[in-house]
Amino acid sequence: MSASSAFNDEKGGSSSVGEPEYGHDPASGGIFSSDYKRHDDLKEMLDSNKDSLKLEAMKRIVAMIARGKNASDLFPAVVKNVACKNIEVKKLVYVYLVRYAEEQQDLALLSISTFQRGLKDPNQLIRASALRVLSSIRVTIIVPIMMLAIKEAASDMSPYVRKTAAHAIPKLYSLDPEQKDQLIEVIEKLLADKTTLVAGSVVMAFEEVCPERIDLIHKNYRKLCNLLIDVEEWGQVVIINMLTRYARTQFLNPNINESLLEEGGGDKTFYGSDDDEDEEEKEKKVEAAMAKRKPYVMDPDHRLLLRNTKPLLQSRNAAVVMAVAQLYFHLAPKAEVGVIAKALVRLLRSHSEVQYVVLQNVATMTIKRRGMFEPYLKSFYIRSTDPTQIKILKLEVLTNLANETNISTILREFQTYIKSMDKDFVAATIQAIGRCATNIGEVRDTCLNGLVQLLSNRDELVVAESVVVIKKLLQMQPEKHSDIIKHMAKLTDNIQVPMARASILWLIGEYCEHVPKIAPDVLRKMAKSFTNEEDIVKLQILNLAAKLYLTNSKQTKLLTQYVLNLAKYDQNYDIRDRARFIRQLIVPTEKSGALSKYAKKLFLALKPAPVLESPFKDRDHFQLGSLSHLLNAKAGGYQELPDWPEAAPDPSVRNVEVKESVPEWTKCSSREKRKEKKVEKPFYSDSEGESGPTESADSESYSSGSESGSGSGESGSGSESEESEEASESGEEEDEKEKKMKKKKDFKKPVQESESEQSSEEEERKRARKSKQRKSDSESESEDEESDSESSQSESEDSESEVEVKKKKKTMESKAPPKPVKKDNKKEKKEMSLLDLDDFEPAPSPQVTPVNTFLSNSLVTDLEGLSLSDSVLSPTATSPCSGQKSYELLHRITGEGLSVEYCFSRQPFGADGNMVAVQMQFTNSAAADAKNLHMEDVKLQSGMRVKEFPEIELLPAGESATAVMGIDFCDSTQAANFQLCTHTRKFFVSIQPPVGELMKPFFMTENEFKKEQGQLMGMNEITEKLTLDEKCRNEHAIVQKVATAANLSRVPCGSDKECRFAGKTVTSGSLVLVTVATKEEGGAQLTVNCEKMVIGTMLVKDILLALTQ
Repeated sequence: MSASSAFNDEKGGSSSVGEPEYGHDPASGGIFSSDYKRHDDLKEMLDSNKDSLKLEAMKRIVAMIARGKNASDLFPAVVKNVACKNIEVKKLVYVYLVRYAEEQQDLALLSISTFQRGLKDPNQLIRASALRVLSSIRVTIIVPIMMLAIKEAASDMSPYVRKTAAHAIPKLYSLDPEQKDQLIEVIEKLLADKTTLVAGSVVMAFEEVCPERIDLIHKNYRKLCNLLIDVEEWGQVVIINMLTRYARTQFLNPNINESLLEEGGGDKTFYGSDDDEDEEEKEKKVEAAMAKRKPYVMDPDHRLLLRNTKPLLQSRNAAVVMAVAQLYFHLAPKAEVGVIAKALVRLLRSHSEVQYVVLQNVATMTIKRRGMFEPYLKSFYIRSTDPTQIKILKLEVLTNLANETNISTILREFQTYIKSMDKDFVAATIQAIGRCATNIGEVRDTCLNGLVQLLSNRDELVVAESVVVIKKLLQMQPEKHSDIIKHMAKLTDNIQVPMARASILWLIGEYCEHVPKIAPDVLRKMAKSFTNEEDIVKLQILNLAAKLYLTNSKQTKLLTQYVLNLAKYDQNYDIRDRARFIRQLIVPTEKSGALSKYAKKLFLALKPAPVLESPFKDRDHFQLGSLSHLLNAKAGGYQELPDWPEAAPDPSVRNVEVKESVPEWTKCSSREKRKEKKVEKPFYSDSEGESGPTESADSESYSSGSESGSGSGESGSGSESEESEEASESGEEEDEKEKKMKKKKDFKKPVQESESEQSSEEEERKRARKSKQRKSDSESESEDEESDSESSQSESEDSESEVEVKKKKKTMESKAPPKPVKKDNKKEKKEMSLLDLDDFEPAPSPQVTPVNTFLSNSLVTDLEGLSLSDSVLSPTATSPCSGQKSYELLHRITGEGLSVEYCFSRQPFGADGNMVAVQMQFTNSAAADAKNLHMEDVKLQSGMRVKEFPEIELLPAGESATAVMGIDFCDSTQAANFQLCTHTRKFFVSIQPPVGELMKPFFMTENEFKKEQGQLMGMNEITEKLTLDEKCRNEHAIVQKVATAANLSRVPCGSDKECRFAGKTVTSGSLVLVTVATKEEGGAQLTVNCEKMVIGTMLVKDILLALTQ
């Protein structure tokens, strides 16, 4: 049965006898069918008077296009039907024309009047399709018609048509760039559109046509931020990328103070050399950096962008998540960037294509912000099913994340990877081991030994890659490793990979003085096989010959001449030229010039060790997530990420005027006032920053904690203390606003209040609403949209609470003596930080803060001291550490008369067994009293924690005081940096523990010791031979020296020639076993067995130093 009759039967019609029957779908016809018969039945159907046949024909044609078949020869038959009255046929005709209008421009021009009529069609889909077809006809003659059509469509009632107009703008611009000014007017009009459907498309047009016209965005910035969550996914990507560049031109760098400190040398790089600068120079630089620092207050619009993009990290579209991640990386304060890590790790479960792009960006991020991804280290472990490119990128990330804490885990992973069958991946792993060794000095020897073991591997490629990496590592300390060079010289008989042979020859030539007997023999062997070697090897043979001629001419003179003669007639001109050059340089003749005198200096000059750097090191100048970043080359259409401005541009340009003609103006304003008022309610809500000048990072991290769990856990403490002052300032500003509003509402209240009364009132309010602080973001948002009646209720509640506050104030004034305003403010700030701590970590002691409103100042400080001493440590009032080594924290000159020393008391720190107790002694040698000694701005590596010492309210001149703080160093010797503050000054200080203080004694029997030692062999055992100092050759002296170097306990031992010690690391509880075996004539052997290789290596150095001094 024919298709047409079947179609008619379905519709209830009957096919007449004279009607032609149409065959099956011609698209599926044979390859050899004659062209002149092609599509004849479709053409007949299109020429038919029946809409049903036309519709069937158009469906088939569109299906052909979808399958990739060429249907361009049907264009004349299809274009005739553009005037068809049937909507369904018309839609499909426009779909066809959009596809082929560019190819068949002349025929499309014949129907231009029909397209223009289509622009007036009552159906929005037809209007949009007509505009789409019109913009697809790329003929300059119809540019004026297109421009008119776009202008009309931009004012269309339908958002879909306006969206299509936005899509047509870049097409017209590429056809005729001279229309730019008129198109910018249309873009400006469409940018003001309030519908989510248009937003993404018009921003795309803006990016294509006039990305430099930032002024068009000012008035629409806030609207775009608020619409962002509802725009379609690809629109979100475009808007986020545009807003990233916009924010870089309009807001100040939120990390400007930290970058100044880094430039000033405040944060010393972990692996930096110790003898870089003198302490005084460093202090001067830090002071200069501090002078440059300005109090940073985040622009509310900057905060608005960060807050509105954050929920999109949960988007199902990987491109949206990537766009938000790059926005946070480029714009957010350091303390808040951590939230993107969890979202990016989630994307690693996607397809390999998505993984590839995400890992490229993560690799770049890990160079600058390593701590962000450290908690997710295991997510970057390599699976056997991963493609090679993904494996290599994951290796890159693991190498970037390597530090002294996790290096042992990472090296164990790398050992497994070397056994892989994927040769490229194995080579990349060996290079990664080399990079870890150069970056982390403590494991350099371990890595070198591991690579030397690989030299006996059966796989030639593994051996070759190991040789190349060992060559680079040996350049750092060649004198220590002559035995490795000898071992590699023996490999020249077996290794055939040219690069590896060349590397061995270079090493032997460069350090021929360390192997004087082997080097000439290697040259003899190489001379034999010279003609059969690869070019790169031949060049290194020539170099080796020249170096040996200059250092050991007796043995190698004839060999060198033989090799030079062979090279003289080589096929490669590079080798011939090198031979002539070397002959003239090292064999002096009458003709040889002045250079031959300096031959030895030329060939045997000290060469700097190569720096093994990440290939992603310089990629961060490209915007993350862009094609240019992926290719590491500037792609067409890429727009550079602007630098931060030096001074903040005027924020008022983003203010939108409210027209007075709007009928509901009064309602809006009162609603806004209510919102402003409610903003102050939740202490930790996300909405705090909407109207205030800034939002503290505490509140952001708190809310994100409820949203995304542990993903943002590390963002809290970093900026907690930094912005506490700003938060209190903003609180005072909001109080002033509130007072004005309440005047209007006829609440009777004194006109003038002191700042201290305002802040105490703020404090009371926050305490009264403690329960409301726990609400989620969604609840706080819904609070903003409450009805008028509810808001009036809340206002009455406010007034009631104010009456209570007044009563309390009166009682306080009657009981408490008058105090200076500044001091009270400081007190309030301190209490806010205590509240913060209480909110994050519930303390076992009762809450003390509310007492301040009722009791005198001195009584409050006494109670505060009591409550803190419960939860901290009893030795707050103990004497300085007796017998323990003291370290200087703050010199009295730097501290303007205040000096601070600290020591590790080796006492358990309260209830927290993971913290090291640090006892501090404050001495005030200045003429004036020091007040309010406390800590601020604590900066720690990820995983570390600090329990602050209780504030010392007063330290009289000439007196001393002690305090105890606790630090969880997370089993690493990384420093805890913080500010030590008095009532007038702030000093940057840092506490860095010796490795021996990261342990606690552990008691065990001799048998237990031997059993545990047997399980910690191989890479976990480090043995060193030493000669004991004359004063240190008896058992008592050895025990005393080891106990001073490390906090270990003595293990009973049957032999009088052995001393054994045991301990565990404070944080992870990893075993540390130390054995000192004495021998004759003051000789001894030190053995350290430790689960953590890095700690073991560092401990060996410290104990060696103690025993040999």
